[in-house]
Amino acid sequence: MEIDVAFCKGCGLCTQFCPQNILKLDSEVITQKGYHPTVCIDEDACTGCATCALMCPDVAITVYREVRA
Repeated sequence: MEIDVAFCKGCGLCTQFCPQNILKLDSEVITQKGYHPTVCIDEDACTGCATCALMCPDVAITVYREVRA
């Protein structure tokens, strides 16, 4: 999962809909646009469901899945 903080406006939709509850707004970081961006607090717990990316109105989240042979 990648979060492009240049596009994230800190709306929190991804944090509300993440079924694993591994996303939060980073209260210690402020982007150049003045927002607190979303961060993933446990990438190992991410299932790759991409709900966060679907909910993001600014297309700031990209989810990658591993290809299993």
